Amino acid sequence: MEEVEKLLMVWINEKQLAGDNVSEAIIYEKARLLYSDITQDNPGSSAEEFKASKGWFGNFKKRTGIHSVLRHGEAASLNKDAAEKFVEKFKDFVDREGFIPEQVFNCDETGLFWRGKPKRTYITGEDKASFYGICLTFQTVISLH
Repeated sequence: MEEVEKLLMVWINEKQLAGDNVSEAIIYEKARLLYSDITQDNPGSSAEEFKASKGWFGNFKKRTGIHSVLRHGEAASLNKDAAEKFVEKFKDFVDREGFIPEQVFNCDETGLFWRGKPKRTYITGEDKASFYGICLTFQTVISLH
């Protein structure tokens, strides 16, 4: 079981670095898959089925220090590519329309939420400080009159 938990922590870290949300249900399923893979690779190992129960998960959280956080505001977004594309399109729009810098302003308080993503995820304890990143959570709606 120790090997499953080590592999599971590696997987959680990879998901966290990629900016993906990892729910409790996803962790249960990944733990079951890892256990199944390990027991198939080791014919002499115990054939009993791993349940990934709430009790196991509670103990796993205590042993590893992972905890659930609720993503707020800009940290809840995962679509960095779309944000970068938007910046390029917006620059083209400003150039094409002939706006000067004084006519362009930050209006990130107004947003259109069009793809809801889960806001809760599990992260490791050591990455708590670096968790809150800067990404766009919504498409910015700009109206210049």
